Amino acid sequence: MKKNVRINKKRKGLRNLLFTVLLLFVTVAIYCIYQYKSGLSEANNGKYKDDQKMFHDFQGTEPQFGEINILLFGSDSRGEEHARSDTLMIAHYNQNTHSMKIASIMRDTYVNIPGHGMQKINAAFAFGGPELVRKTIKENFDVDINYYAIVDFEGFSKIVDIVSPKGVEVDIPYEMSYGIGMTLHPGKQVLHGDKLLGYVRFRHDRLSDFGRVERQQEVVSKIKEQAVSVHSLVNLPKILGVADPYIDTNVDTPTILSIGKGLIAGKSKSMESIRIPVKDSYENETVNVGAVLKIDINKNKQALKDFLASTEDENNIGQ
Repeated sequence: MKKNVRINKKRKGLRNLLFTVLLLFVTVAIYCIYQYKSGLSEANNGKYKDDQKMFHDFQGTEPQFGEINILLFGSDSRGEEHARSDTLMIAHYNQNTHSMKIASIMRDTYVNIPGHGMQKINAAFAFGGPELVRKTIKENFDVDINYYAIVDFEGFSKIVDIVSPKGVEVDIPYEMSYGIGMTLHPGKQVLHGDKLLGYVRFRHDRLSDFGRVERQQEVVSKIKEQAVSVHSLVNLPKILGVADPYIDTNVDTPTILSIGKGLIAGKSKSMESIRIPVKDSYENETVNVGAVLKIDINKNKQALKDFLASTEDENNIGQ
């Protein structure tokens, strides 16, 4: 009799535990759905709101050894069907070390675009979308790309304000106004949304596009630091909801969540960055396609491959 009572108590305890776990799962699911839909409602006019992927022929390779390369694009489209890429980066993520690197490729870098000859690299996006950019990078730099993500700058401010609600502190060296639709005054200050977008897009300074690339890497690094906080983890469903209509990507949701979880696990790691072309490896020239950066292709190919490569110690982590 006592034995049966004990068995019944165990069964009841197990049922209660399962019920609690199920209730918790349902609560989290409802919260995530609510947050995601809340994010979508704030971004209902995004360029990619209908989830119709504009580029279906991307032939990225499968990630090897836990290392992922994602092409990041920002477009300067103002309604054109075939706009050039305003920003081109390679985001490198190592699933073993949870480290992230950013390589920025200058838009005027003079390279061979398959089927189109020597052109500025930002023309590849207009000629053939992410796939042609992938082929161009593979041919010129011998780097394999796995995924792509295109960011509509209209949604940049919305995404940043959720990921970094306290804003991003920057030190503006001089007045910035031309071409960004606003005036940013010199000095240290905290920027939000649209003003931060103006800061990273401004290129009419003494460093021209080089200064813009430096600012973009600075802001990406600072946003990454805030993105790995508990605040961002709790708001991840809403962030994904806000971002969805403004980003066209072939990165699947499990991979996005895996990267997000990994970045949080490795939040103490600083983000490394590089600019292509590297210092003392290019010349300013004017050719038939305009002003370009004529690069030492071998020097820059090696610099990019060395930057993206993991060290032996890094590869041993997690094994």
